[in-house]
Amino acid sequence: MSILPGLGTYIASVKDNNGSIPTKNSWMSEAARPVFASSSQSVLMETIMKEAEKRRIAPINAKLDPVWKAIPGYNGLEVDIDETLKLAEHQLTPASIHYVMKEVEPSIQLDDLGPNPVYKGNPKKPMASLMINVAWGNEYLPSMLESLRKENVHATFFFDGSWLKKNTEMAKRILSEGHEISNHAYSHKDMRTISRGKAVEEISKTEELLKQLGVKNTLFAPPSGYFTQETIQVASEFKLQTVLWTFDTIDWKNPGASRILERLSTNIEPGMLILMHPTSSSRDALPGMIAMMKKKGLSLGTVSETLSSKRIATSEGHITK
Repeated sequence: MSILPGLGTYIASVKDNNGSIPTKNSWMSEAARPVFASSSQSVLMETIMKEAEKRRIAPINAKLDPVWKAIPGYNGLEVDIDETLKLAEHQLTPASIHYVMKEVEPSIQLDDLGPNPVYKGNPKKPMASLMINVAWGNEYLPSMLESLRKENVHATFFFDGSWLKKNTEMAKRILSEGHEISNHAYSHKDMRTISRGKAVEEISKTEELLKQLGVKNTLFAPPSGYFTQETIQVASEFKLQTVLWTFDTIDWKNPGASRILERLSTNIEPGMLILMHPTSSSRDALPGMIAMMKKKGLSLGTVSETLSSKRIATSEGHITK
């Protein structure tokens, strides 16, 4: 027999207008106390409410930073009272209660900030992303994909449209392995020096190629990181978030794997976006980079995952703090 008969129904009946559970002073009012048939019921309810208050983590709003521009928000956590009560009705003691947690979204999301570039995820989210810009060369991609596969890491590949048009099969392979593919304009133009009409063309042509692959894209990485406010505005008209990077491997200069790893070791931080290209230096550095970031406690996901306000779920489906 449940030791809390009808408790879930009672709680639902006394929720306030915002759908929140009342404070302990209100739910333990004189009118409410008769609902609880015994002191053990009251103790259990008191335990749940107190623990819910202690476990609550407030969400963090997205914001504009003078240096890093748009910074995504981060979901909070709170006890799911309804689900916890359903389980608690079948528990024998307060000590055996299983608390079910749920995420609480911030009131200000990244999209609410308007057309602004983003360089990193929220610093409270222990995740990082590898963003691999591809505009030339295929010789290093297979070995980079192999390293990612071995470590069960999904990256985001930003494709130059002219490359994508010639290398559709490689793009399909990358997509089939669970990686995110996104827009890197069409012909690697300096977006600061072209007309608005040309900017529209550069983005739209690559966007069309992505759609042909069945991709619903949400990101745009300007070639060489060059952009103007108009570039960001044009991208936003395609419903694309303009993405830059937190850390640049500078692999196009072929610094060697050891130099990339040395620089990365002193710059690892939650929310970081790491810029790479299919070069020999990044190919050789990739396994060490992944190991280094995992050792620092960072999960590795796609750019969209890192920029999302969602918290990281464990392999068992639990939400991390």
